[in-house]
Parts: sequence; C-alpha cells; structure tokens
Amino acid sequence: MQVQQEAAGDVVKRLRRAEGQIRGVIAMIESGKECADVVTQLAAVSKALDRAGFKIIASGLQDCMVTNDAGELETNVAQMEKLFLSLA
Repeated sequence: MQVQQEAAGDVVKRLRRAEGQIRGVIAMIESGKECADVVTQLAAVSKALDRAGFKIIASGLQDCMVTNDAGELETNVAQMEKLFLSLA
C-alpha cells in the first residue's frame, strides 16, 4: 500500500511539525527543563506522530479493499488490523 498523493502533503506537514517538536524536546533536556515539561512535550510529539500514521492508514483504506470472485469489494481485515495495531 502506498501513501495516497492527496494525503502525502498533510502527512509531511505533520511529520515536519513533529520533527520541530523533537528538536524542542532535545533543547529542553539539554537546558535542564523540568521533567513534567519535557514529558508534556514528548506526549505532544507522540500524538503528532500518531495522527500522521492514522492519516496514512485512513488514506490507504481503499488499497486494503480487494475484489472477490463476485466482483464485490471486501476489506483485507487482517492487513487493516495489523496496521492499526502497529500504532497502538
């Protein structure tokens, strides 16, 4: 499954934002900021990464559909479950 073109721009923006947040967390640690502040920022980074992952999965749902012998679309449930659990 590939990242859908229309979702790619949004995902890249989210990842670049997370990249900046990670640099901020590193700076906080290096400057001796309070543990609670660092953990709060780490949680924000984690949420940003999760959202990027969910966006990728949501945009690729159609790719996880397969056509059966009757010409009907069926979901590849095992593949979707594996993707969702990888973000859990």
